[in-house]
Amino acid sequence: MRPEDSAVTHQPSTTPTTRLGGFYPVLATRDVAASRDFYTRHFGFEVTFEADWYVSLRRPDAPQYELALLDHAHPTLPEGHREALRGGLLLNFEVDDVDAEHRRLVTEAGLPELLSLRTENFGQRHFITAAPDGVLIDVITVVPPGEEYAAHYTGA
Repeated sequence: MRPEDSAVTHQPSTTPTTRLGGFYPVLATRDVAASRDFYTRHFGFEVTFEADWYVSLRRPDAPQYELALLDHAHPTLPEGHREALRGGLLLNFEVDDVDAEHRRLVTEAGLPELLSLRTENFGQRHFITAAPDGVLIDVITVVPPGEEYAAHYTGA
């Protein structure tokens, strides 16, 4: 596809005129209850709203972090977009002690380990597990990057 054929035009960006009151992912899932149970049991989220087709979650220790779960077939989604997740989504959870979380989630709770616990030269110690519907969960502790990557950080 040529850029000029795209439905999205690339105009200069403008500054929003209203304040952003929230920003959070909504995961279209086949099983809202199983997904709710996964995030509340393993990642400490609490339910702030619950219907059979939608659940809103928030971390009580960090209420700015929210996650919502939506039945993929619900009519609130436009027709043609009512599909459950099928991969391609990675949620990062930055924690203070990834080794302790690995023991808790993989060793003790039995979650699948899709990427083994490792330290990356780009500045992460992490492992990847999976949630319902194939959502990948990357549990990370930030570590100093190697020389090769240190210059790539902007300091912002």
